[in-house]
Amino acid sequence: MYQYDFFLTSSLEKVLPGKRPRPLENGTVIPVFPGGIPALQLVYSRRNRSGKASAKQPFKVSVEGAPVPPVLRRVDLVPVDFPASEDSHDSSYLALEPAMLPDLLVGLEDGIIYPETDLYNAVWIDFPGISAGHRGRHEVTVTLSAEGETTEKIPFVLDVMKESLPPQTLFHTQWFHTDCLASYYRVEPLSEEHWRIIDAFMEPMMSRYGINTVLTPVFTPPLDTAVGGERPTVQLVDISIEGDSYTFNFKNLERWCGLCKKHGITHLEIAHFFTQWGAKATPKIVAREKGVEKKIFGWDVPSNSPKYRRFLEAFIPALRRECAKYGFDKDHTIFHVSDESGDETYKTAKSFIADLVEGSIIIDANGEFNFYKEGIIEHPVVPNSGLRPFLEAKVPGLWTYYCCGQGYKVPNRFIALPSPRCRGMGVLMYLYNIEGFLQWGYNFYYSALSKSLVNPFLKTGGLRNFPAGDPFIVYPGEDGKPLSSIRGEVHRESLEDMRVLALVEAKAGREAALRIIREDFPGEMSFYHYPEGASYYLGLREKAAAILTSVCP
Repeated sequence: MYQYDFFLTSSLEKVLPGKRPRPLENGTVIPVFPGGIPALQLVYSRRNRSGKASAKQPFKVSVEGAPVPPVLRRVDLVPVDFPASEDSHDSSYLALEPAMLPDLLVGLEDGIIYPETDLYNAVWIDFPGISAGHRGRHEVTVTLSAEGETTEKIPFVLDVMKESLPPQTLFHTQWFHTDCLASYYRVEPLSEEHWRIIDAFMEPMMSRYGINTVLTPVFTPPLDTAVGGERPTVQLVDISIEGDSYTFNFKNLERWCGLCKKHGITHLEIAHFFTQWGAKATPKIVAREKGVEKKIFGWDVPSNSPKYRRFLEAFIPALRRECAKYGFDKDHTIFHVSDESGDETYKTAKSFIADLVEGSIIIDANGEFNFYKEGIIEHPVVPNSGLRPFLEAKVPGLWTYYCCGQGYKVPNRFIALPSPRCRGMGVLMYLYNIEGFLQWGYNFYYSALSKSLVNPFLKTGGLRNFPAGDPFIVYPGEDGKPLSSIRGEVHRESLEDMRVLALVEAKAGREAALRIIREDFPGEMSFYHYPEGASYYLGLREKAAAILTSVCP
């Protein structure tokens, strides 16, 4: 004889096998802002009261009463063999030793679950596509049935607001690694099958994750590559050489831009013009000469090569004309020099391209405040752990990022962190007027320095190179389509928080938005001191809904 435990919990609970999460009360009202995707989780378990084990009992999960069809996904545990860096963690991690933790979301098309004895599992339930036309209260019921008989009904309310969320204004990029897709699925780069997979992985970038800026491999990006090594060629621009002249074929770039437009991408982020961590060499660029393809630039060509400058003088103007033709003019094209480079080589490298990209912004990850003060970098992208001097100086147009080095106190998306540590980023970016957010791994499935392919379902941090969850937010599904993660969904919720606050500001003033941010939180909020409990973020939406209801009845 088994006793079953079914209840709802918030999207901010990570349901661990051995710990009962905090339940939502039956009848909980969830404010919904059209344009956002409300989400919660169904938790299930069982206890053996007789001491006699039997086969697992299947239960059918159904959801009725919602204004749009629900999406149900099973929350799967993944192996986390490297939860955190030894020198960059704090006491709030769910685990500091290897563990199995919830992250992967897998479609529950048949709606069947199998409660396990003394173990908690969850189904992620969300409702994409809610619009202002669905305004009002919707009584929703999650029903569990076994052998055709209803065993449990769990009610809650989706209260759809009148006002829709404003468009996202934050520049948001998580680097798209097309070579990782070719390697993982074992397809020829830029073959028809590769393009099909690229299309599938690009589809949810904006619609689900709010990624509106995409890393564009006009040549193979020189990122996370060992000195002297190289990554698979995914160069979108075909280059031919005749004597001292270059000609360019942009047919693949045109196809890429078409996919970007199809999926709501608003900005292209052109691959870096120089190697990472020092800008000492040129990226791998291939060209055809007399019908033979060869590498014309790479680790063997220094960044200050006159030959490279002559190439850029031909390439960049042609590239910009084509991007504009395909819908991405100078205001919608972003350029890079070199990632995380902090020496004088960067200054020299930047001078190579600055005049050629005039009118577009140049961004690069660099936390050196002196580089900004000296004018070497006009648009710094600063780790959230090092923002303080930039914020104190009121640097305009500030971008931020986090990666493997931001593990102590500040927001991040590692699998071993509680979800509120990821959710907090949106409120903080709104509070401090951050204009852009960058993260290096939408789908990085290599080990460090791209030395080998890894199975991200088994190695969630490369080969113990990065804290688990740092390299990607989507897993590669069997059908060439991405599978989501708790971290991807919670980061989306954080961006929705920014839009909710922007909506409050538009209707009731910024002071009203700041007031609901600061209520129920002691002291001054910063990237090291911010709400780490789920109740704060649930309450934030409720307060925003109350204000909007009062000013927009």
